[in-house]
Amino acid sequence: MNSILHAHTFPSGHTLELVQGDITTEQVDAIVNAANSQLAHGGGVAAIIANKGGPVINEESRAWVQQHGPVSHTQPAYTSAGDLPCKYVIHAVGPVWGDGDEDAKLSAAVKGSLSKADELELKSIAFPAISTGIFGFPKARAARVIYQAIGDYFAKNGSSGVKQVRITLFDQETTDVFTEIWQESFSTSS
Repeated sequence: MNSILHAHTFPSGHTLELVQGDITTEQVDAIVNAANSQLAHGGGVAAIIANKGGPVINEESRAWVQQHGPVSHTQPAYTSAGDLPCKYVIHAVGPVWGDGDEDAKLSAAVKGSLSKADELELKSIAFPAISTGIFGFPKARAARVIYQAIGDYFAKNGSSGVKQVRITLFDQETTDVFTEIWQESFSTSS
């Protein structure tokens, strides 16, 4: 069962929640997949999402890349969610640590996912800790970038229909790091 650890409401009225649990069980309109540019869901969160969602996610991902080419950091792809409880999977390409300009690329992936959710007229979305697994992005740094990107998005898009954003983390180590950075970032809220 997923547990909300912390919640913050931005001045725009949009809510950010830090959740420990399984992103594939989130009751939201879309979950974000930490993808690579070819949407080859072979490892990490991507493999779990593709396996639990069923073959339609891989089929639609292949079709997306065939039609649109590789997915960029700024323009995530999306597919249906197959057997998952959400409507869509938004495939965000986070940076590989060491490739350069990682903070800007991670921020672009987060903002691009929120923008895609707005395009799809969604009200809720859940993110994993994009790029912190096999892509090697340091967890504390990623938490700061992700929190800042979400805050920046709502500061510029106050009328966004995405009212609820969840950062859903599975393992205790990542949860602990994101909690520590949460307390630095949102010290006046729980």
